[in-house]
Amino acid sequence: MPSTLSIDLLGAVAGVMTTLSFVPQVVKTLRTQQTRDISLSMWVLFCCGVGLWIVYGVLVPAWPVVAANIPTLILAGLILAVKIRNLRRE
Repeated sequence: MPSTLSIDLLGAVAGVMTTLSFVPQVVKTLRTQQTRDISLSMWVLFCCGVGLWIVYGVLVPAWPVVAANIPTLILAGLILAVKIRNLRRE
């Protein structure tokens, strides 16, 4: 049976990888300001889900879940904010 430390390390590595996967989309969205092909409902649901993962991680407690999802929510929230701003401009 793996130790708690190795399980937490696995969770931390997975969290870093999935969080970093958002960086190219955030950079592209901020650079181009184009969000026409981004689904508003998907991003709203995703941000809500990530927020719930943060709450879950605090309650369990599971620090890798919290540590990975806070920056993910920030990155996804940036895209969502640009999307909402663009919808208001249309």
